[in-house]
Amino acid sequence: MNSNQRTNYLGEEKIPKLMLKFSIPCILSLLVSALYNIADQIFIGNSELSALGNAATGVVFPMFVIAQAFAWCFGDGCAAYLSICQGKRDMKKAPVCIGSGITITLLTSIVLTAVFFPLKTQLLTLFGASENSIGMAIEYFDIILAFFPVFMLMNMMNGVIRADGNPAGSMISMLAGAVINIILDPVFIFGFHWGMRGAALATVIGQTVSFAVSVVCICRTKTFRLSRKHLIPEWRVFSFALKLGVSSFITQMTIVVISLVCNMMLAKYGALSQYGVDIPIAIIGIESKVFTVVINLVVGIVLGCQPIISYNYGAGNYSRVKLTYRYVLTATAVIGLAATALFELFPDMIAGIFGKPTNIPNPDDYWLFAELTFRIFLMLVVFTCTVKMTSIFFQAVGKPVQAVASSVIRDIVCFVPLVIILPRFFGIEGILYAAPAADLAAIIVAAVMTVRFMRSLGKRARS
Repeated sequence: MNSNQRTNYLGEEKIPKLMLKFSIPCILSLLVSALYNIADQIFIGNSELSALGNAATGVVFPMFVIAQAFAWCFGDGCAAYLSICQGKRDMKKAPVCIGSGITITLLTSIVLTAVFFPLKTQLLTLFGASENSIGMAIEYFDIILAFFPVFMLMNMMNGVIRADGNPAGSMISMLAGAVINIILDPVFIFGFHWGMRGAALATVIGQTVSFAVSVVCICRTKTFRLSRKHLIPEWRVFSFALKLGVSSFITQMTIVVISLVCNMMLAKYGALSQYGVDIPIAIIGIESKVFTVVINLVVGIVLGCQPIISYNYGAGNYSRVKLTYRYVLTATAVIGLAATALFELFPDMIAGIFGKPTNIPNPDDYWLFAELTFRIFLMLVVFTCTVKMTSIFFQAVGKPVQAVASSVIRDIVCFVPLVIILPRFFGIEGILYAAPAADLAAIIVAAVMTVRFMRSLGKRARS
């Protein structure tokens, strides 16, 4: 299928068929991405490292998110720009933008590595590492940090590969790396007894394999061709893509802010409770990985539909934009409700996947806090998913202000103040109730913005 045939396909084929073609590989790709950290945490939790090992990976997780924030900002912005160019049938600037994005991602990864390495102890302590877990966290982070350029370039290129009409290539890239990671984790942790170092090595080797596959895909694109001259950054072209991707950056960075504030509050009020410091940090680390699986299902659907939405918006096919949104919203609601049922009914089973606590003094408190976390913190996860989906939808139609607002209202305006205020009255459980309260406020704002946008599309269609 050549470029013109593909763009006609996006504008004429039935929406459900397009969703299956583009979203399923994207979902699988993002689920596999989530497996990188989850695999480490499962094997670590079931080894002699146990709960403290999980606490250590939990405090490293925000560092991953910071790197991913930049990579997704550049990659999602370039992907949205590529799809809009396809809708307008003007592809001259697309490779310039994408080449600039690749170079800027590489430079950013080098800067982050240079900044994080000398400050690693302070950063990990800031994100909740205790004197019991800081050594494990540093051992794991040292290896992860050395491969930040590989990790960030792989994440950046995957967004472009999907928008180019090759979601299967993105999926294969992530799947190959995850399989390597899952194979090497037990070998390094249980076979060679390398502990945290083994888990980190398994992760970065998997990331390197994913990166190699991504490079092959980006060199064999369908709708554009990169050359060496495109790798020289051109800010005037890339700046528009950056605006489209800034919502991804802010969304990811809000996760970092949430992790920072949440872990600080958990450490403060955990020390005053029966749970201590390490149990809440370990459980929230597990919760964040499990939640990542759920949110990646939703993100996979809407990112898979991003080329459909962006193309039809650029082509003025507003009825197809609205129809695609309705299908995506329905799928999001189904996933959110199913996840809620699992979290409410089987919290112990979910936490048990990550091992039994053998190196903490009160194992019963571990299971009790796990049950409270999944049942309270994630009780309105269907709203969380819908807000995230709304943010990416606005990004796909070139509305960065609305895209950013969707995420910021929930995470910064509502959650952060609540997670500071509520525990003053309700103790450590107040931290858990901050999440559903923020979800409720955010879904109202997202609904208002979406209704207004859909009405504006109706007016454009009639004019």
